[in-house]
Amino acid sequence: MWCSRYRFSRRDLLRNGTDTFASRVGKRSIPVVLDWAIRNGSCQSASSACASSNSYCVNATQGPGYLCKCSQGYAGNPYATGPDDGCTNIDECARPTDFPCNGECKDTQGSYECSCRAGYESDGDPKEKPCRPKLSTSAKLIIGITVGASVLFFIILGTGVCYMLKRIELEAIERKNGSEKLKNVRTLQIFRKEELDKITMNNSVPLGKGGFGEVHKGVLPDKTEVAVKASIEVTKGTLDKFVEEVEIQSGMMHKNILKLLGCCLRVDVPLLVYEYAAKGSLKDLLHGKNDDGQPREPLTLRSRLDIAIGCAQGLAYMHSYTENGIQHADVKPDNILLDGGLVPKISDFGLSKVSVVGKDYTKNVVGCLPYMDPVYKETGRLTPKSDVYSFGIVLLELISRRPAVDGSESSIVRQFKSVYEQADDNNTGKELFDKDIAAEEDIPMLDEIAKLAMRCLKDNVNERPAMTTATRSCRAQTRRASTTARRTTTRTSRPTARRDSTTPPAAAGCSMHDDRLPACCVSVCVLSLSDACRFSRMNEY
Repeated sequence: MWCSRYRFSRRDLLRNGTDTFASRVGKRSIPVVLDWAIRNGSCQSASSACASSNSYCVNATQGPGYLCKCSQGYAGNPYATGPDDGCTNIDECARPTDFPCNGECKDTQGSYECSCRAGYESDGDPKEKPCRPKLSTSAKLIIGITVGASVLFFIILGTGVCYMLKRIELEAIERKNGSEKLKNVRTLQIFRKEELDKITMNNSVPLGKGGFGEVHKGVLPDKTEVAVKASIEVTKGTLDKFVEEVEIQSGMMHKNILKLLGCCLRVDVPLLVYEYAAKGSLKDLLHGKNDDGQPREPLTLRSRLDIAIGCAQGLAYMHSYTENGIQHADVKPDNILLDGGLVPKISDFGLSKVSVVGKDYTKNVVGCLPYMDPVYKETGRLTPKSDVYSFGIVLLELISRRPAVDGSESSIVRQFKSVYEQADDNNTGKELFDKDIAAEEDIPMLDEIAKLAMRCLKDNVNERPAMTTATRSCRAQTRRASTTARRTTTRTSRPTARRDSTTPPAAAGCSMHDDRLPACCVSVCVLSLSDACRFSRMNEY
């Protein structure tokens, strides 16, 4: 790189026609000026070279001397004078990129003015802030009201559209779940999802799990306790079955059939509302809930007989409900619920079938194997006698308090059959009966109940009794139990008669413990907790 020094003179800084510094240098290399200043003097000296009236002096930053610069808003040569040679005014309006203006621009000496045109205003300097129409207070109020009303209108419109779309969607779901077919069922109440959320307190009280989801407790506005459970998911293929099941259940009016009060169809999976069974299932009562190890609730023989009678009555009602009857097809302790008074309620009609003449057979054999009729299992033939078979196993569980399959190789059916299918009619199943009810005087009655169960479990369906017959047999044992209880109470509660002012003379000497009562003396025992035994003289016939 070639380096040298050059001493500038006043002539180099002035233009004289075509005589310029560049023309004098010619085609030679032009030196690069890295730093320069007027070294002889300073801004404070009187002989400043800043000749232009629109220039100012700046002290040199590198060494002594000074420089001249044009004032702000001017450009040109600060060392020259004259209108064309010195520092002249810059037209800022012609250079909007360097000198912005959002309104009307007006050039001035050394600067420029920027203002909004008539009817417009800016929130600040128009050079920096845009101009917008100038509005009066009333105009602003009108515009505010209009904008607010418009926003509110569109919000309402949007909400209405969303509501309509949601309603259309829910109505489609409702139709899919059979609303058109169920809306005319008078015994069925249709609930909204919002109503059920309130009734169940947003599902805050779970009762357990059903076949298709959790079951929750709820309370209707009239204080009626209910249970809300999920049904099957309804599709085109299952719609008719679901509608049929709901129609059947809602139409059944019997104290031993769990009442279907209503349903909710505006949900993906329909929700069914049943009457509440406070004691849970018969399975939980007999064998404990979920094998939790808690002591089982005591259950008297009379209570068990009442449960058996209630189950038999409910099934008999089902078998005669329509012209050809309805088969439950899944009778087991799990599906027998109990209210607070231990009144049994037959529930879960998911597998129930309406009998059709000539169509006793089904291709899909489903149910709980330990309780399933072997004829139905092997052939697919489902008749009322299939429920009778399952009821027989329930009877055995009631008198033995053992599950149908207790984990051992032999089920209770085999154990009872090994006793009662022998030729000797005097055989007894005393060892199989629940010890809590196997009092010596009740063994004959328990044997009769076991024999009834054996008849229900006959392989030949024609040898099985009808449910009405089974009901009568259970009632007969109930009367027998009542008679036995009266005799036992009489034997254990008879006091010795004393002759006093309340004892008739002819009854003197008659003792309740004396088997040799005279013919003229007949004892009359009032079986109540508040009365004592008293005697009455009656004429001998």
